[in-house]
Amino acid sequence: MEAQEKEAQVAAWLKKIFGDHPIPQYEVNPRTTEILHHLSERNRVRDRDVHLVIEDLKQKASEYESEAKHLQDLLMESVNFSPANLSSTGSNYLNALVDSAVALETKDTSLASFIPAVNNLTSDLFRTKSKNEEIKLELAKLEKNLTATLVLEKCLREDLKKAELHLSTERAKVDNRLQNMDFLKAKSEEFRCGIRAAEEKLSARGMDTSLSHQSLVALSEKLAELKRQTIPLKKKLESYLDLMPNPSLAQVKIEEAKRELDTIEAELTKKVDMMQL
Repeated sequence: MEAQEKEAQVAAWLKKIFGDHPIPQYEVNPRTTEILHHLSERNRVRDRDVHLVIEDLKQKASEYESEAKHLQDLLMESVNFSPANLSSTGSNYLNALVDSAVALETKDTSLASFIPAVNNLTSDLFRTKSKNEEIKLELAKLEKNLTATLVLEKCLREDLKKAELHLSTERAKVDNRLQNMDFLKAKSEEFRCGIRAAEEKLSARGMDTSLSHQSLVALSEKLAELKRQTIPLKKKLESYLDLMPNPSLAQVKIEEAKRELDTIEAELTKKVDMMQL
């Protein structure tokens, strides 16, 4: 289809849609023309379908009217009965019968049509009741689960509060320890600076390095080691003192042990004196 023909169809469709009202301005280009032409075709198909439905409904209404007139004529011919001759109560009953037939969607108001419809309605009622019971059971389960969930949520909230309180306490402890650590670091640095200054002063005064704290500690350790070494010598000396035969030889050994012991004691005394200085 050519573009000019589509534009003409679109213009005619818009004029039909808006009637006496002005058509809104729009940009005429191949894309807008194609879109509007597609909409016009869909509108035309829909109008055709609606027209067919209307015609079908009109035909059914005409058939229902003809059927009603036929039944009315049949009643008049057989029992000389007309709805216009009914009392108000009869008219109410007739309207109720018609409303029931419409509600039950029966093809007529005969008993053969009403009984299956009522049975189907009863079955639907039983199914609905059964479905309602299932829904109630499911709702009870959901309520139970919801209650358990709420209890669990409450417990979790309490545990969370306890955890937050514990965390706050621990954080305070950590902050306090950090402050103490900073204080100890500052004091340690202060003491280190003091020791360094004291060592510099002592060094300036010509102090022997052997009298420093580290040297004294080393001498103390060496003294302890020497004392430990004298223990077996003393035991050995005691064993010599217990010897009875050959007194002269024993006296010689005793003298040697005494000299060795005197040497060790002299060295120990010297070390102790140095430490006391």
